[in-house]
Amino acid sequence: MSASDSATLVSVKWLADHLAAPDVRIVDASWYLPSEQRDPKAEYAAAHIPGAVYFDIDDICDERSSLPHMVPPMAKFVSRVRRLGVGDGHRIIVYDGAGIYSAARVWWMFRYFGHRDVSVLDGGFAAWRAAGLEIEDLPPPPRERHFTPRIQTMLIRDVTEVSEALKTGSAQIVDARSAERFKGLEAEPREGVRSGHMPGSLNVHYRSLLNDEGSMVADEVIKQRFSEAGVDLARPIITTCGSGVTAAILNLALERIGHRAHALYDGSWAEWGASPMLPVETA
Repeated sequence: MSASDSATLVSVKWLADHLAAPDVRIVDASWYLPSEQRDPKAEYAAAHIPGAVYFDIDDICDERSSLPHMVPPMAKFVSRVRRLGVGDGHRIIVYDGAGIYSAARVWWMFRYFGHRDVSVLDGGFAAWRAAGLEIEDLPPPPRERHFTPRIQTMLIRDVTEVSEALKTGSAQIVDARSAERFKGLEAEPREGVRSGHMPGSLNVHYRSLLNDEGSMVADEVIKQRFSEAGVDLARPIITTCGSGVTAAILNLALERIGHRAHALYDGSWAEWGASPMLPVETA
């Protein structure tokens, strides 16, 4: 199945052809690490796909948690997306400025809260601009839309469930961080977080699932990348990363190849690596 007709990914051509469709809503979910020194809100204000609203993962999160951009309480998510004018009956297309990066996290969040008709723009805003398509610098007029939440608990795991999975082998833990971070050869960007990985976890760097321009690799290549890492695609998978953002790229890839038994560890290494009570391996 090509990116143009996939329920998981859509091409820039598909979106350009459906830009004026009454049921399509476009969400700019751009977010960057502090080290990249990019301001996604300012970039959205300067240029975005026509009709796109901005989804801020550092605002639409659980502010009660000390961990970064954790899934918000249901009432907060519903309130925020309703104000964005995104809700029931909409085909939601999420994109970001990096190709496929934080858009996957927002795709996963919408699915967690029960909205299944959501896709990621393959190649993101860069692919849209490269195609010479229309952009604008004004946000769309506000128009609230009802959003009916139906939480999908099977899509998320907490630290206790991850610990149990590691002990029992009920699911494979697959880490989306780079091999250097996974092996503990590179310091973690967050202060107070140890280097290394969960004992027994496997490593599929999210970048290995993307082409140079930021679009997703072919389905067979996705399967190959997981297989090369020792992942059994016939068994359940829990994804993890630094803070729950790039892990969602693995979930997106798994969904694309038809692997449905996948969940995301929301606390990820920001939680696990900061807890001295939890075991860590290196190399």
